[in-house]
Amino acid sequence: MKHFRRLHRWLFAPLVYLAALLLLLEDWLWDLGAALMRRLTAWPPLARLEQWICRLGPYAALVLMVLPAVLLFPVKLLALWALANGHALLGLTVIVLAKVVGAAAVARLYLLTRPVLLTIVWFARLLGWFLALKARWIARLQATAAWRQVQALAGRVRRWRQRASSGPRSWTGRFRRLLKRFRARWRT
Repeated sequence: MKHFRRLHRWLFAPLVYLAALLLLLEDWLWDLGAALMRRLTAWPPLARLEQWICRLGPYAALVLMVLPAVLLFPVKLLALWALANGHALLGLTVIVLAKVVGAAAVARLYLLTRPVLLTIVWFARLLGWFLALKARWIARLQATAAWRQVQALAGRVRRWRQRASSGPRSWTGRFRRLLKRFRARWRT
C-alpha cells in the first residue's frame, strides 16, 4: 500500500504543479482584466450597465457570470479549427485573445456580483472549497526549489530594471538630456 501511495504521489505531482502554474496565470490574467475593465467603466454607458448588473438577483447574476464563457466557446472552436487547418499563429492569437477577454469580463462581473452570488449557499461553499484548494496547490508549488530559483531570478531582474530606470545613465535620463539639447538648439 505504501508503494502504491508513493507511486501515486510521484505520478500526480507534475499535474499539481501544472495546475498551480495555470492558476497563477489565471490570477495574472484576472488582475490584468480587472484593471482593464476598471478603466473602461469610465465610459458612461458601461457605468450604467454596471449599475444594472449590481441590482440583479442571485440567479440572474449567476447566469450573467457564465455568459462570457458561453459566448466565447464558438470563438475558441473556430480558433481550434484554424489550428487544425494550418493557421497556427491565427489560432493561437485568437485563443489567447479570447482567454484575456473572457478573463477580463468574468473578473469584472465577479467583482460586481460577488455579494449577491455569496447569498447562494452552494455557490459560497463551492467558492470556499475552490479557494482553499487553490491556496494549497500554490503553496505546494511555492515550496519547490524551482520556484525559489525563479523568484531569485525575478528579484535580480527587478533590481536590474530599477537600476536601469533611475539615475543619470538611465534611458529616461538620456532621453531627457537629449530633449533639453534639442530644445536649446531649437530656440537659438
